[in-house]
Amino acid sequence: LMNIYEFYELGLGDPMPVSGTHRLGLGDLLDEVVKDMPEKEIPAYEGITSFCVIGRPNVGKSSLVNSILKEERSIVSNIEGTTRDAVDTAFKFDGREYRIIDTAGIRKRGKIYENIEKYSILRAQSAIERSNVALFLIDGELGIREQDKHVAGLAHEAGKGVIIVYNKWDAVEKDEKTMNRITKEIREQFKYLDYAPIAFVSAKTGAKVHNLIPLIDQVHDACSMRIPTNVLNDVVLDAQMMNPPKPHNGRQLKIYYSSQVSVEPPTFVLFVNDPELFHFSYKRYIENKLREAFGFIGTPIHIIARKKS
Repeated sequence: LMNIYEFYELGLGDPMPVSGTHRLGLGDLLDEVVKDMPEKEIPAYEGITSFCVIGRPNVGKSSLVNSILKEERSIVSNIEGTTRDAVDTAFKFDGREYRIIDTAGIRKRGKIYENIEKYSILRAQSAIERSNVALFLIDGELGIREQDKHVAGLAHEAGKGVIIVYNKWDAVEKDEKTMNRITKEIREQFKYLDYAPIAFVSAKTGAKVHNLIPLIDQVHDACSMRIPTNVLNDVVLDAQMMNPPKPHNGRQLKIYYSSQVSVEPPTFVLFVNDPELFHFSYKRYIENKLREAFGFIGTPIHIIARKKS
């Protein structure tokens, strides 16, 4: 065995004995590694619109980032999984500040063989959480895949604003009916994203990419919208008068008062006589009336029924 003192002859300081098998000395080694590293400052993003780009591997996320920024910010390759990490880039457009987060492609769990892929998915989910709006990309050449529903569901469940971006539009054989046909297919496959606007772009050629930033502004504004309480109650009252709730077991739902309690996503509390009478179908009706009155394009809406005390 080599004498430990022979390591001193290298002139690299004190050797650190460790055992990877038994995990001995690893904590001391890490402490030594990070002790001279500067503390990372967390940037302030208050007042900045943050959006991420999500989708299956190789749908053109990095190409879209480059097209928006008009520079080669991310490596682009036809090989799936080229982007392993989330990349934050700040930029300005028409005097307004933005932060774009490129993410690694999200695979099905059954196809994750490497630990680095698991890490990429966690980073993609973290990117969604740190964003105001998610651009959900669909590959126009391959069309909608089952995995797309899983990816889009992450942003929907996180309560983020969503824009459906049908990419590689330049590679699609089309006529005057193609856009309507694809729009209908998207609405059928992603019924839970019926609030999300659809944009047809080509990240490769840059076609219609310039329309995305104003659309992101519109969606972010909708996510952050606050409705005055008196106006909100007028809309809910009118909705009840136009379509009263149907009785259930001899009892009828009564909505006494409504209030918006938060934004991103807009969340409303309806004080009722019995929350169990607030059927899903009537909840959906109230949501549709709120969207009809206030827009709320691109953002989910949360409606909570509480018993009036």
